Amino acid sequence: MPSFWNTLPKPFFALAPMEDVTDAAFRALIARYGKPDVMFTEFTSADGLVLAPPSAQKLLRKKFIYSEGERPIVAQIFSAVPEHIEKASALAARLGFDGVDINMGCPVAEVVRQNCGAALIKDPVLARELIRAAKKCGLPVSVKTRIGYDRDELDSWLPELLAEEFEAIIIHARTRKEMSDVPAHWDAVARAVTIRNAAGSNTLIVGNGDIKDIGDAREKVAATKCDGVMLGRAIYGNPWLFAEANNPERSRRAITPQQKITALQEHLQLFDELLSHTTNYATMKKHFKAYISGWDGAKEARIQLMATESVAEALALLQRLHATFSTSP
Repeated sequence: MPSFWNTLPKPFFALAPMEDVTDAAFRALIARYGKPDVMFTEFTSADGLVLAPPSAQKLLRKKFIYSEGERPIVAQIFSAVPEHIEKASALAARLGFDGVDINMGCPVAEVVRQNCGAALIKDPVLARELIRAAKKCGLPVSVKTRIGYDRDELDSWLPELLAEEFEAIIIHARTRKEMSDVPAHWDAVARAVTIRNAAGSNTLIVGNGDIKDIGDAREKVAATKCDGVMLGRAIYGNPWLFAEANNPERSRRAITPQQKITALQEHLQLFDELLSHTTNYATMKKHFKAYISGWDGAKEARIQLMATESVAEALALLQRLHATFSTSP
């Protein structure tokens, strides 16, 4: 079966997997407003998928919900156990995902303590074994990683991964030690392209880190010659982000308060439909500031919104807020 990665435009733009942010509800909204070329689920523990009792697996598998409008959609998983990666990848294949991504870049201490995420940078032998395990499911495999653990180790780390001949590698252009506390090193993405080309590899190089919008992403592609760019934090409150790829004239500044309120209403409705039975309503509140900002009275409205305790209560408040714009002179 041909890999979807080989059918993407150049450059292509991907939505980053972000824990408790790019869940099924938000991805469904983004797909409506401006779908990226590739979408990723939130990262999910392969250990949990394989070992958790049925009651707990329901909570884990909520992360594997997706809509047809999101395709191509990639399931991102993490583990330090090849057998668990193999079984979780097989599950993703049975559920109809278009690809599997192994997280080898998460810097969170709890994940690193399990020898997962960025800890794999220190164990390339295991990292390669995990890739081979994922490939057994028959889906295209990608890896999301960083340029090093305590320091830039790209010159030694990247060739180890490329030797496994998988479809794409997403490079968050910082070390694990740097977290997100320093500007992303996009010169390292350019170096990754050079390393890939020298190795004669066909693996796609995707840059990630500090991208503001599609225009910025295109500039990074021109500067580094990478194949695509993954955007993350720029999506907060801005499901229109990827619409700019097909309409360069579109500007976020042109988005009205009414449009932002309407988008949040839709987001809440999708949350209620898809996730309310497995996810606490408080998870939605991290989105409120991004949507409800940029106009007189937004702060006061946001304070009221943060005090709501249910989707229904938030929707009622937003309906009243929307009406104030409709009736203003």
